[in-house]
Amino acid sequence: MTLETGTHPRFGRTVRAVPPSPRADVRRNRATLVAAAFTVMGRRGLDAPLDEIATEAGVGNATLYRHFPTRRDLVQAVFSDQMARYAAAVERASAEPDPWQAVRGYLAEICALQAENRALADLFVSAEYTDETRPMAVGHLRNLLERARAAGGLRADFAVEDVGLLLLANAGVVRHTAQHAPAASGRLVALLLGGLAAGAATPALTPPDPAAVARALSGRTAPAERGGTP
Repeated sequence: MTLETGTHPRFGRTVRAVPPSPRADVRRNRATLVAAAFTVMGRRGLDAPLDEIATEAGVGNATLYRHFPTRRDLVQAVFSDQMARYAAAVERASAEPDPWQAVRGYLAEICALQAENRALADLFVSAEYTDETRPMAVGHLRNLLERARAAGGLRADFAVEDVGLLLLANAGVVRHTAQHAPAASGRLVALLLGGLAAGAATPALTPPDPAAVARALSGRTAPAERGGTP
C-alpha cells in the first residue's frame, strides 16, 4: 500500500509517499487522453483539434503523440466499443422474425447511436476510420435488406448504398441540431422510415454508384473532379 508522507500509524516513524511507477503514469495518461478525446470529439466531431484534446486531458501534445501517433490511432482507441455496437445492431436485427420490422429497428437504432455523439455521427459514415467489424456488418445488412424486399415490406429499389445516404443525412442533422434541437434527428428518421415502406414508395432515381458513395464517405474526389485524367 502506498502511504502518504507522515507518521506511520504503527511504528511512529516518518515515512515518505511512494511515487507512482512510470508505467502507472503511462496508463493513466492514456486513459485520460481517451476520455478527453471522447468528450471533445463528441462536441466537435472527428476532426476536433488535437491540441484541444491534449488541453482537455491536461497533458502536452508530445504526450498525446507518444500514445497516439496518428489521429486514426486515437479514433480507434476511443470508438472501438461504439463500432462494435454498430455491428451488434445489425446482428440483432437479423434475428428479428419480421423482415420489415428488422430493417426499421436497425435503421432507427444506428441513427439513435449517431445522435448520441457528434463523433459517432461522423464515424458511422466514414470510410477512413474502419475496423474489421464493418465488412461483416455490411454483409449482414445486405441479407437484411434482401429479406425485407422479398417479403414485400421494404420498397424494392432500396439498396445498401441508400443506407449510407440516410446516415449521411442524419449525421448532418446531428451536427447542426444536437445542441439546440436534439429531437430533430428522431423526427428525420421517422419521416425517412415512413418513405421506405413498400406501400408508401414513390418513383425515385436509381441508387448512386457504390464507388461514388464510397468517395463521398471518404471525402475523396474523383480524378476528373481534381482536374486530372479519369
